[in-house]
Amino acid sequence: MLNIIWIAFFTIAFIVALIKLFVFGDTQIFDQMMTAMFSLSKNAFEISLGLTGILALWLGIMRIGERSGFIDLLTRGLTPLFAKLMPEVPKNHPALGAMVMNIAANALGLDNAATPLGIKAMKELQSINPDKDTASNAQILFLVINTSAVTLFPVTIFTYRAQMGATNPTDVFIPILIATYASTMIGLLIVSWVQKINLIDKVIISYLGGFTLLIAALLSYFASLTQNDMLAQSALISNIILFSLVMLFIAGAVIKRVDAYDAFIDGAKEGFETAIKIIPYLVAMLVAIGVFRASGALDLLASGLRHVILSLNLDDRFIDAMPTALMKPFSGSGARAMMVDTMQVYGADSFAGRLASIVQGSTETTFYVLAVYFGSVGIKNIRHAAACGIAADMAGILAAIAVAYWFFG
Repeated sequence: MLNIIWIAFFTIAFIVALIKLFVFGDTQIFDQMMTAMFSLSKNAFEISLGLTGILALWLGIMRIGERSGFIDLLTRGLTPLFAKLMPEVPKNHPALGAMVMNIAANALGLDNAATPLGIKAMKELQSINPDKDTASNAQILFLVINTSAVTLFPVTIFTYRAQMGATNPTDVFIPILIATYASTMIGLLIVSWVQKINLIDKVIISYLGGFTLLIAALLSYFASLTQNDMLAQSALISNIILFSLVMLFIAGAVIKRVDAYDAFIDGAKEGFETAIKIIPYLVAMLVAIGVFRASGALDLLASGLRHVILSLNLDDRFIDAMPTALMKPFSGSGARAMMVDTMQVYGADSFAGRLASIVQGSTETTFYVLAVYFGSVGIKNIRHAAACGIAADMAGILAAIAVAYWFFG
């Protein structure tokens, strides 16, 4: 999928440039595109190197949390909920533990740990799937929850915002939490409706009700504030929560007698390696996006959408962040590059820059996760998995737009 998207960027840009050259006589268009190619490749390299220190910091902290047992704690806490949502999975089956560990790893932003755990969970579910070519109800529910991505600690987004010069990189934390809640709940409700899962259960109501009450309390509190106070309080609460998590990780390390410093160094080494590894991917995507933008193709797309929005007498500022939203279901790295491009063009603290960050944190990459997880077990008939995943994506994106206007509009 990423290969198709990447080739499409260059192909469409080339076609638009030819039209501009031969129809409108724009002799500078190819110069602009070549300039974009070279400048964006340099920018991508500089961004990647600039991420090194921040990635080392956050991945070091997350490694402390991992070794302190917080994934195990989340796993034990969430297992009763999954047991109720997936009654066809036998009690104490290894699939339950693997699924919950995957969700816990995603929630804490441990992407490298989450993917192998997700594949393991899918393989465990496949072992009890009576039709090996067709996705089971449990596999679909797990995939949709995974792609709707409840993210409690969106480290990568904070990292990119810090690198791009955001005054307060974590000021999107509360909006991301609200948007990812909407995505997850809509995904869960739609799958439950299709699969006729009974949500009127005291265990399910306790979990979902508790999470909903927390989000409702946040919404109620921020609704009572002026916009300036809301921004200040959001930043304050976000920083308190995040720093408290860091202290909890360290406290857990002390209690379990884990060498927190050694764990941090191991994670920081991974952060350095990650920063180096992403250079070719970021160069590839930012160059493709830069050429697409320089050709005028992105402006044509945005202008068409803007015309429709303005004809409906609606505010059109959200359109500048829509490339991230449109890319998100198909490619995580592509959406990340779109987010970076938006922050480069409009600024990390612009409305578009913040909205792109919220969209990036609101959902996962549906088609990538679907291809990797189902492909790992040979499933060909995905049934309603894609439709439910896209519905969750749409809910997350719409919630991201709404909450961005509320907080930063």
